[in-house]
Amino acid sequence: MKKATRPEEQSRPRKADVTTEGPSKIARILAHLLSGASVNRFEAERIGDHCLPSTIAVLANHYGLSIERKQERVPNRWGAPCTVTRYSLPPSQHKRARAVLVALTCKPKGVAA
Repeated sequence: MKKATRPEEQSRPRKADVTTEGPSKIARILAHLLSGASVNRFEAERIGDHCLPSTIAVLANHYGLSIERKQERVPNRWGAPCTVTRYSLPPSQHKRARAVLVALTCKPKGVAA
């Protein structure tokens, strides 16, 4: 079998050449909270976060955001009640959170789009 010698003869692009990367889970959760919504661990699954408490910890400890926490009882997958934490972003944190979100979603300088 003959190998392709010119780049245009290659059958598919290399993995390194294809970028389908979307926003990080931290950026998705922060954008959700900035929209005025709150979230608990079960709701976070639908937006791609399987470990919400650690994401909230990063937003609070690394980015300095104050996140409100409220305990609530909700049914689990099998209908039995369980206690979870509902996280929300107070309006006083929105300005700072928008700046963090911009930093999380901007590409570093020198990186081609």
